[in-house]
Amino acid sequence: MQVMKIDDSIRVTQSEKLANMRAGRDQAKCDQLLQIINDKATSGENIMPAVVEAVEHKCTLGEIADVFRELYGEYK
Repeated sequence: MQVMKIDDSIRVTQSEKLANMRAGRDQAKCDQLLQIINDKATSGENIMPAVVEAVEHKCTLGEIADVFRELYGEYK
């Protein structure tokens, strides 16, 4: 079995891009939108409009997924 290795410079570049994106966003708005996703998921409402809005305001997939992991846990 061949193991593929990824050049560490790719990780560094992506980390820098993510940091720059986060620096240029309204963090308070992102926090508010992530809380709205949490509230809607908890109440059983449709979460998709809130998820789309969160993405439009530069919330990351990881941050959105963290909301669901906190609510529902992880499959192991």
